[in-house]
Amino acid sequence: MIDLLKKFERIVTGLLVIMLALVVVLALIDLGWLLVQDILKPPLFILEIGDLLEIFGVFLLVLIGLELLETVKCYYLKGKIELKVIFTVALIAIGRKIIILEPDKYSGLTLIGIGVIILALVAGYFVVSSTGMKFQRSLTKPVI
Repeated sequence: MIDLLKKFERIVTGLLVIMLALVVVLALIDLGWLLVQDILKPPLFILEIGDLLEIFGVFLLVLIGLELLETVKCYYLKGKIELKVIFTVALIAIGRKIIILEPDKYSGLTLIGIGVIILALVAGYFVVSSTGMKFQRSLTKPVI
């Protein structure tokens, strides 16, 4: 039964790798299309601040996708997830949020909360980096 669950988990993880790779390719195509559209609209080769923020947001979204792909691939190959990669994805995601954030639309308490999240993620990243911690999840036979 456990062997069957391991095979099932491996098949699902393999499918996730394939689908996530497809999503990253589509996001990359979207980024390219967005860049071409913004460059070719008048005035040519001049990007406005809003356009730049949108491009940076999609760019970071592609990076998040790549980091997630690395995480799922690592789990597929090794059966382990490196916590450092998880913290990296979270830091990139919060960085993306900050880049596209319009501070005048949020309360001061919300901005402080985002700052606290960043500090917590950086502290977690530091702890994981200095200790080399890994999260390992595997299906093993129960001990009776």
